Amino acid sequence: MEEREPEKRDWVEDTREEITGMARGGMDHPSTKPVLTGLAIGALAGAVLPGLSIAIGAIAGGGFALYDRMRR
Repeated sequence: MEEREPEKRDWVEDTREEITGMARGGMDHPSTKPVLTGLAIGALAGAVLPGLSIAIGAIAGGGFALYDRMRR
C-alpha cells in the first residue's frame, strides 16, 4: 500500500498572503513591526560590515524576519 505524504504547506502562497496583509494592514498588522525591525538591523549591519551594502543588509534582515514570522 502506498503511503501519502502529509499535506505540504505552500510557502509561496503563505508568504504572498502575509506580505499582502502587511501592505493592507500597515502598522496594525502583527508582522509589520518585526519585519521593519529586521530591515533596520540588516541595514545597520550592512553599513558596518565591509563588503556589504545597506540595501543588501536590509533585504537580508527583512527576509530573515519575515521567514521567522512565517515559520511560526
